[in-house]
Amino acid sequence: MDPILFLFLVILVALAFDFINGFHDAANAIATSVATGVMTIGVAVVVAGVFNFAGAFAGTAVAKTISSGLADSAGVTQVVVLSALIGASVWNLITWWYGLPSSSSHALIGGLAGAVVAHAGWSAFHWNALVGKVLIPLVLSPIVGFACAFIFMILLFWILRRVRPAMVNYGARKMQLVSACAFAFSHGQNDAQKVMGIVTMALVAYMGINVVAPDSWLAAWMPTGHEVKGKMVYEVPTWVVISCAAAIALGTMAGGKRIIKTMGSKIIHIQPIQGFAAETSGTITILTASSMGIPISTTHCISACILGSGASKGLHRVRWGVALNIVAAWFLTLPASGLIAWLCQRGLDSAGVKH
Repeated sequence: MDPILFLFLVILVALAFDFINGFHDAANAIATSVATGVMTIGVAVVVAGVFNFAGAFAGTAVAKTISSGLADSAGVTQVVVLSALIGASVWNLITWWYGLPSSSSHALIGGLAGAVVAHAGWSAFHWNALVGKVLIPLVLSPIVGFACAFIFMILLFWILRRVRPAMVNYGARKMQLVSACAFAFSHGQNDAQKVMGIVTMALVAYMGINVVAPDSWLAAWMPTGHEVKGKMVYEVPTWVVISCAAAIALGTMAGGKRIIKTMGSKIIHIQPIQGFAAETSGTITILTASSMGIPISTTHCISACILGSGASKGLHRVRWGVALNIVAAWFLTLPASGLIAWLCQRGLDSAGVKH
C-alpha cells in the first residue's frame, strides 16, 4: 500500500478508537445523573458529548506524554501504531460487551507497549515512564478519588444536617447537572488527548521514513517538533485536536447503556447528593492529572469516587462483588490489550506489511 494511504488508514483507525472510547466511557460522566433521574439517557449523552468536545481543546500535555514519552521513536512505525490501536479497540469492545468499565487509556497504553515490544524488543519501550506515568497513577488515582468523595460526602452530611431531606435532594439535583458537565469536560481533556498523541506519533513515524518537502501540501498537516532536555517533543497539529474532539464527542453521544447500568446502579444505590460528590471529586482529580500530563483513567477515577460516596453511608451500602469484578478488569487491561497488539504486530510482520 502507498505510504500516504497507509497513514490515512492509521488515522481513520485512531479516530474509530476515539469514537469507541467515547461510547465505552460515556458512562463516566453521565451514569450517576441517569441513575438519580436528573437526566434521561438521551439528554445526558448529548450534554456529555458537547462538554467532551469542549474539554478536548483544554491543553495537550497528555498528548505529548503519549507521543513522545513512552517509546523510542525508532521503535515506532505506522504498523506499530495500527497494532496498538487494534489491541486497545478489541479489548474495549470485549469489556463494553460484558458491561465492565475498564480503562480505554490503559488499553491504549498496553496496546502500544505490546506492539513496540513485538517490533523492536523490550528496550524500545520506556518502562520507567510506564511505571511513573501509568502504573503509579493506576494505583493512586482511585485511592485519591475514593478518599475525596468519601470526605466530601462526610462534609456535606455535616453541613446539611439540619436541612430538610427534600430540600437537599432538590438542590443536589441542580448541582449534579453542573458537576456532570464539569466531569464530561475533564474527561474530554484527558481522554481525547491520548488519541491526539497516537495520531501525532503516527505522523512522526511517517516523517521518519518518508521525506516531506517543506513546500508540499502535506507539510502543513505535519507536527512541528522542538528539543526539550535532549528529547524531541512534537506539537499536536490543530486538525488533529479538532478531529479527535469530534470523534470522542460523537462516540459519547452514541451512548453506552451497558456500562451506564453497571456504574449507575449496580455498584451502589446512588442518590443525587452522592452523584454530585462523586462527579465533583472525579473532576478535581482528573483536571489535576491532566495539568501534569498524566494519562489518568477517567473510568478508574469515577468508579472509585462512586464507591467513596457510597461508602460514606456505610461500607455495607457498596456491592463489593460488582466492585471486585471492575477491579479485576482494571488489572487485566494492560496485559490483555498488550497481548492482542503483540499478536497483531507479529501477524502484520509475518504478512510483510512494512510502513
